[in-house]
Amino acid sequence: MASDALFPIFSQGVGYGIVIGLGAVFAILMSLTTFALKKYMSEVQDSEMYLTAKRSVRSGLIASSVVSSWTLSATLLSTTNFGYLYGIAATFWFGAGCSVPILTFAVLAIELKRKAPNAHTFLELVKHRYGAPGHIVLAIYSLIYQIFISVNLLVGGAAVFHLTTGMHQVAVCFLFPLGVSVYTFVGGIKATFLTEWVHTVILFIIMLVSMFVMYATSSHVGSPGRMWELLRAASEIRPVEGNAEGQLLTMKSVYGGLVGLTFLGGGFSATVDSQLFQKAIAADPKSTVAGYLLGALCWFTIPFCIATTFGLGAAALENTPAWPTYPELMSADTIANALQMPYVAYAILGKGGVVAVLLMLFQAITSALSSETVAVTSLVTYDFYRAYIKPSATGKELIFVSHVAVVVYSILVALVAVGLCYAHFSVSFIVTAIGIIIDGAVIPSACTLFWRKQSKYAVTLVPILSSIASIGTWIGVAYRREGVVSVATLSGFYPCVAGNMLALTAPIVLTPLVTYLKPENYDFAKFREIELVDDSAIRDGVSAKPPAGSEKRNDISEAEPGTSSTQEQERADLLRARNIALGAALFIAISMTILWPIPMYGTGYIFSKGFFTGWIVFTFIWGFFGAVTITCFPLWQSRRQIVAFLTAVFGGLSNRKQEEVI
Repeated sequence: MASDALFPIFSQGVGYGIVIGLGAVFAILMSLTTFALKKYMSEVQDSEMYLTAKRSVRSGLIASSVVSSWTLSATLLSTTNFGYLYGIAATFWFGAGCSVPILTFAVLAIELKRKAPNAHTFLELVKHRYGAPGHIVLAIYSLIYQIFISVNLLVGGAAVFHLTTGMHQVAVCFLFPLGVSVYTFVGGIKATFLTEWVHTVILFIIMLVSMFVMYATSSHVGSPGRMWELLRAASEIRPVEGNAEGQLLTMKSVYGGLVGLTFLGGGFSATVDSQLFQKAIAADPKSTVAGYLLGALCWFTIPFCIATTFGLGAAALENTPAWPTYPELMSADTIANALQMPYVAYAILGKGGVVAVLLMLFQAITSALSSETVAVTSLVTYDFYRAYIKPSATGKELIFVSHVAVVVYSILVALVAVGLCYAHFSVSFIVTAIGIIIDGAVIPSACTLFWRKQSKYAVTLVPILSSIASIGTWIGVAYRREGVVSVATLSGFYPCVAGNMLALTAPIVLTPLVTYLKPENYDFAKFREIELVDDSAIRDGVSAKPPAGSEKRNDISEAEPGTSSTQEQERADLLRARNIALGAALFIAISMTILWPIPMYGTGYIFSKGFFTGWIVFTFIWGFFGAVTITCFPLWQSRRQIVAFLTAVFGGLSNRKQEEVI
């Protein structure tokens, strides 16, 4: 259609410049940072540091990492698409549906820290409790999820970069993992945390600038009141099926609610992802709860603000002369592939806006891909090599395996992404299908930490049986409604919701059913038998002291249970933190999914101009809360370490003085 004639608006050189240039910048900076930490702060890159950051990461960086891990290219593209299609209800329900699993994970994370302080991966606990069969099943589920998410990142990025710059999709799929693999190879999980913070800060800045332009300075919109008028007019031209009076400005939206249910299921699948447990393992015990709760609240701002800006902006401007292809509309393929963002950015910011969108996607793709790469590296290193090939492997050997895993995984996901690009799979299809395939493992995984009676048969069989049932339901509903099974019919909301909800709820019945055929009575204290890795070979010859604070972090982890009152107090504190996390997660989840939206849904209220203006003001407040928290809180928490590092680099402090500063 003629509407596609707008793009590409840049040469391929711009696309290559962003992907290769920024990728190289981050790879070089993070590699230099890792080198400087080793030289000036005596930070030895042994296996414990490479994959767990010595369990010392504080809540600010944990929060930014949570935001980064859940902010995929699909987050930006799909939330814009749903906001455009179904209005303000979808902008809210997308974020609410995905926030609940993050809040739930806060409880899982603190429970892992409490019961297994020396664990390197969650799957290590699974093997310790159930043996090989259950361990292999959950490891496969985790790996499938990680590949799905990584491929999803690349497919979304390839679509947008190809649309706007003409850059070949194959090149995008291979070049994005290149820069990520370099700094992950060199710096491990700590480099991932640092780059995720930088990426997330940049993303928040671009998001807030776009909001200000749309609602304050744009000649096409420029105020919430004007946006309200445009959305009312758009609802007359394109009434939304299932919405109250066909309006975009209402929380009573059938499809908006289905968006929430779909991504509730898809979001819970993330709790199977070992990289999220990896962040919990890397966290300082006292920081885990605060990090995940803050992360959930801050992450909600991303889809909420993005959809309110770009999704509603697309719906409001598409039928006006402000639209870059007016009077032509976006093509069906453009909408199906969730590519409205570049159009809106061009309408309100010109070519600079399109560059901003590309930068946002770059941040989302590289930071999340780095997390998944570290997770797969940990899985291969500890849950495959150390578990089944060489249990006595030293830290030096594990570092070598980790490096190999980084390279192999980067190549693998690039190849799969290329195949899906040529098969015309969209990011929306991938992100809605993932819960159907993976959610069967959610309940068995949680019961590993919370239910001592769950049997090895349950953890082995229930995920497989649930996945078979959910995939069959997904396909069956699609065929029943449309008479044919295809990517298009499988992408429908009713098949996706049916598949996701069955995958999530079937284990609630199956897990106790299979367990009580032969229940167990596991002693959770056995998790403390997991030991740290022997990294002495790596530290041999390093004369400088370990990084300040690392001794303090490890003395609790390595000691035997019950050997000191300090350790007992530590466990009591973690139990109290677990209970706080559970209460806070329930309160926030109920507020987001029931107390806030349901009354507005039930009344079928259509936003007045004044109410919509207040809604936008609230959106700005939440956006600023997320931006300030993610940007400033990690800097404040690490102020002494930053001063010590900079002083050591430029002033040459001794190790003793560094420790005094820290």
